Amino acid sequence: MKEKVVRGYEWTEKLIAQYRSLAVMAVYAAFYLIAFYYLERRTVAVHEINFKIDAYIPFCEVFIVPYLLWFGYVAITVVFLCIKDKEESDRLVAFLIAGMTIFIVISAVFPNGHNLRPKTFPRENIFIDLIRHLYATDTPTNILPSIHVYNSIAIMIAVWRSRCFTGHKIIKAAMLLLGVSIICSTVLIKQHSMLDVLLALLLASVMYAICYKKETVREGKTALQKSE
Repeated sequence: MKEKVVRGYEWTEKLIAQYRSLAVMAVYAAFYLIAFYYLERRTVAVHEINFKIDAYIPFCEVFIVPYLLWFGYVAITVVFLCIKDKEESDRLVAFLIAGMTIFIVISAVFPNGHNLRPKTFPRENIFIDLIRHLYATDTPTNILPSIHVYNSIAIMIAVWRSRCFTGHKIIKAAMLLLGVSIICSTVLIKQHSMLDVLLALLLASVMYAICYKKETVREGKTALQKSE
């Protein structure tokens, strides 16, 4: 009986260790959604953050497709890496949580939004219908920096680095292409300002230096040793 209890305990420990990142991400996602829901529905003065360059970016409704694909793009990749590549998933989860927490803090202390959405649409099609639905369910507030952009960068980094995709050039290229399309979609459907995109890129650069610092230093030492 004791042996069964010990084995059960050991099995539970291994299970927790193996899927720790996935569990942490799931718990954090619940916290994030609650916090975001609250911020979206509070009544406060909003700082408008339109960029001059936004006026020159065309509206292109077709990009609602990659914009919506972002949800699966992030969720499926996180789950896959948490199961298949524990080392890389730990860094990915840390990267995501850090950036999303900073976003929540910024939104809480500096309510922001834009006035870029078109008042009327130039044509009618299924893509316009999808955008109408998006506009109705997601306000143009709490957008700085763009989490669509930030998380897409996180996924592209993780896919490019993960051993799971070694030798799978087509998959890596497809994931990179989709990630870039998602980033472009944020401004092409007028869901974000270019300022949101630029600050998301900046935040991702800072978080990469922090979350991947040890690995980058190790890779540099390895490359130096090989050259010697």
